[in-house]
Amino acid sequence: MKKKSVSIRKAERLDVPLLLEFIRGIARYEKMENEVVASLEVLEREMFDEHRAEAVFAVVDGREVGFALYFYNFSTFIGHSGLYLEDLFVWPEERGKGYGKVLLLHLVKIAREHHCGRMEWTCLNWNQPSIDFYLSLGAVPMKEWTMYRLDASALERLCK
Repeated sequence: MKKKSVSIRKAERLDVPLLLEFIRGIARYEKMENEVVASLEVLEREMFDEHRAEAVFAVVDGREVGFALYFYNFSTFIGHSGLYLEDLFVWPEERGKGYGKVLLLHLVKIAREHHCGRMEWTCLNWNQPSIDFYLSLGAVPMKEWTMYRLDASALERLCK
């Protein structure tokens, strides 16, 4: 069977419903669907008015089969910005065909073009297929670091 060609395209404002569909898809996969509170309006404002994040799609035969959403952060230690991969998701029926790797390598290229000093992301500890994939690319887990989070209610409480 001939391997299908995959192309990458940048998300545009008109893709907001599709972005939300992918976000809900990854949330289902991660068993966190009840945590999705993003709306079409919020995504459109944050991504396309405020430019706080960007996204790309993997496209095969005119259909979006995967997406990656990312933004830039900054490292004081290396003195350069970094690319932070917030989400990478390929529809379950499309996995194992190399589309996730194409998306990730596209982000690597973007990071290099923007002179980023590194690229980072998090992965759920139980997601062994993704962990194996990242390790196969040479990614290194940051075992000595623990991520902390203040959610919206904590931010509000702390500002009182």
